[in-house]
Amino acid sequence: MAESLNNSDALHAARRVADHAVRTGVLGSHVSCRPVYQHIGAVLADSVLQAGLNYAKVVKPRIATILRTFPHATTMNILIGVIEQEGSPKFLQWEHREKVSRFDNLVGFMAEAEIDSTSELSRALRDKSFRMDIRQVRGVGPKTVDYMACLVGVDCIAVDRHIRGFAELAGLEDDSYDYLREVFGFAADLLSISRREFDASIWRYQSEQTARQLSLEFMQ
Repeated sequence: MAESLNNSDALHAARRVADHAVRTGVLGSHVSCRPVYQHIGAVLADSVLQAGLNYAKVVKPRIATILRTFPHATTMNILIGVIEQEGSPKFLQWEHREKVSRFDNLVGFMAEAEIDSTSELSRALRDKSFRMDIRQVRGVGPKTVDYMACLVGVDCIAVDRHIRGFAELAGLEDDSYDYLREVFGFAADLLSISRREFDASIWRYQSEQTARQLSLEFMQ
C-alpha cells in the first residue's frame, strides 16, 4: 500500500474513490491494461505520441506499424541505428516538429543514462532520482513518466483527464497530480486490484461515458 498516504484526508479520499468505483460498476468487466513492451522503440514512441492525440485512431496504429516494420528496434543501440538510417519522422510516422523533437531528446537522454533495454528502463523508473532526471527533457511531465512506467510493467497510475474526471465525480476537490496519483493508487490497493488494471478500468468507463454523452448531444 502507499505508505505516503498517512493522513485522514487522503485515506478518506481513497475510500471515496474506491466506493464510487464499486457503485458505478467500473470493475464490472475485465479490461485490458496498457501493453507491456519489450521494444524500447515502441515504448518511447507511444510515450511521446499519446499526449493530446486519440489513442485508438492515431497512436495505436502507429505503434502497430513500428512493431511490424522495425521488430528489431528492441534496444537503444539498435534504435539509434534505425533512426540514423530512416529518420525519426519516418519511424514515428509523424512530421510535427514538437513530438519528433521530444522523441529525439528522449532517445538522447536514454543513451546518456545508459538505458538500453525495456527491463533496464523498468528498473530505472522505480528510482526517484531517475524520474526527476527524465523530467528535465522538454515536454516530459509526471504523466508521461508514469505512462512510460506502465508500458514497461511498473504498477502505477498515470493521471490523465479520465482520472481527473472520475475524481471529480467521486467528490474530490484536490486535483493536484501527486495527490491524485497516490489516492488512486491506494484506492486500487483497497479494491485488491493492480493499479494498472484500475487505471485501465477508469479509462474505459470514462471513455464510454464521454461517447454516450456525445451521442445524446448529436441526437438532440
